[in-house]
Amino acid sequence: MSDYFGKDVFKLGFGLMRLPKLEDGSIDVEQTAQMADLFLEAGGTYFDTAYVYNNGESEEVAGKAIVARHPRESFTLATKMNARVAASEEDLKQQIHTSLARTGAGYFDYYLLHAVQRTTYEIYEKYHAWDYLKELKERELIRHCGFSFHADPELLDELLTKHPEVEFVQLQVNYADWENPGVQSRRNLEICKAHGKSVTVMEPVKGGLLADPIPEVKEIFDRENSGLSYPGWAIRFVASQDNILTVLSGMSNLAQMKDNLSFMRNFRPLDEHEHEVIRAARHALEEDKTVPCTGCHYCTEGCPMNIPIPEIFTVVNHSRNDSDFHVRREYSIVTHGRGRASECLQCGQCESVCPQHLPIIRLLEEARSLED
Repeated sequence: MSDYFGKDVFKLGFGLMRLPKLEDGSIDVEQTAQMADLFLEAGGTYFDTAYVYNNGESEEVAGKAIVARHPRESFTLATKMNARVAASEEDLKQQIHTSLARTGAGYFDYYLLHAVQRTTYEIYEKYHAWDYLKELKERELIRHCGFSFHADPELLDELLTKHPEVEFVQLQVNYADWENPGVQSRRNLEICKAHGKSVTVMEPVKGGLLADPIPEVKEIFDRENSGLSYPGWAIRFVASQDNILTVLSGMSNLAQMKDNLSFMRNFRPLDEHEHEVIRAARHALEEDKTVPCTGCHYCTEGCPMNIPIPEIFTVVNHSRNDSDFHVRREYSIVTHGRGRASECLQCGQCESVCPQHLPIIRLLEEARSLED
């Protein structure tokens, strides 16, 4: 592989978006701390959170489970400013100070503009966010700057041409989305490489969909009898690409951490036969008709009817393999006290922010058949 920024960083990163939860719904700080300890002991360094993750609780837990318990130079911490929740330029620029207070980190090793796409990039321009990244770096509040990206290669190329100061890009890359026209993982990765930019990978298991894939994909991997878990195939595929700074895995419990470390502690890139196996799995997924929702909930934050869109799509997927009675009962449970698919106003807010670029309005129309 070529030389690039972050080449020697441990290729597994710890994503702090889907952390373990207690019965009351709060994040389990003790288990998160245990997971962080295992991660650091194995050689991991890169922790990733964001201003908006878990309404700020993720950053607070990062402070308690990592920053307060380990020497600051023993790990790196990334977080992000988010234009969608900023009411003004001043509000956006205040976010880093809130993040520093929550984490107690003193500075951030990596700081990103969050979820840049066609519906948000102009807001970052309007609020002079790119210049602010330079200012924060000069003030030594951040060490490296980048952005996370959910759009087309044309916009990515435009942004990297316009902002050469960017050091890395966070991209959604996984074998399911490698040629997906709505995500374009491969092409976006090629654009970053052409600009000499390193890539931090998000969604390597596509929100868990590749950690528990469809039966046809499981059968392909099981035939190999390799002992590698389904997440292992997905994460190793991404880590085998060039210019990868690290691959963020949103591990939700100790078992997932141990599994990830089992194949990433002494990482070995996929060989050609293993790449052929991945291609077979990708082909099987292309034949699948389930809704590829990752459950990020970006779509629900501004829904005027409070429709639990990801939960409804989960029920839709279950409807392909479960009885009509159980599916309708599950649908009633997830929509209880909230909006139903039939109440969608078709305002398009959800589609404008969906990282997967799903046709949510049409999918909700189809989900109406599950209602009594």
